Amino acid sequence: MLYKNWEIFYKKIIDDFNFEIKKDNESAKLLDSLLSNKKLLPEDRLEKLIRENNVAIYGAGPTLSNKINSSIKKYENFIKIAADGATSALVEKKIIPDIIVTDLDGKIIDQINANIRGSLVLIHAHGDNIKKIKNHVSNFSGSIMGSTQMDPKNFENLFNYGGFTDGDRCVFLADHFKAKKIYLIGFDYNKKIGKYSFSKQKNKENKFKKLNWCKYLIAELKKENPSIQYI
Repeated sequence: MLYKNWEIFYKKIIDDFNFEIKKDNESAKLLDSLLSNKKLLPEDRLEKLIRENNVAIYGAGPTLSNKINSSIKKYENFIKIAADGATSALVEKKIIPDIIVTDLDGKIIDQINANIRGSLVLIHAHGDNIKKIKNHVSNFSGSIMGSTQMDPKNFENLFNYGGFTDGDRCVFLADHFKAKKIYLIGFDYNKKIGKYSFSKQKNKENKFKKLNWCKYLIAELKKENPSIQYI
């Protein structure tokens, strides 16, 4: 999704959560600066990995572990994209995702190790993760990119393919680069939080509100892209 199309949703999200745009901008500037010292993954490599390929996206819902068990063989040849904490569930099953989309809320050591072993990591900047960006970005030594919720034209090293939560940003990413089929595994909206969301320190009411946005945004994408399917 181009930013001009995403901006409509972004403004609604800002209003709904009373987020501070200046904090989003501060976070994005920090990530942009830190990435200037890194050898970044060219965007065309990310596109080549996704375009016209079948993609399995793993969310961090409570059904994730069981669904990984039942789908390992079925989707083993798919490009695997992990939404932040879902990385840990995959690593526990000895699966290294091809792509990790993260705002650094999950178990960072698993994401760093997966990055060393070949996972491409797309690190996201928003107003609430400034400290995590400062603490962790320098520890990623493999292929990485950066993303923002804002207009990417304002930054040298950041992209914006659309999406709000880690889960729906994975879906927007796959849709943007024209994946052949997009299967969503471990995406749950049943008022339960999975252990791979690592949510002990999070505001649960806020978490459920974000999940509602995730559900809504994916539904909006599905209107134009019927290849997106929940598993």
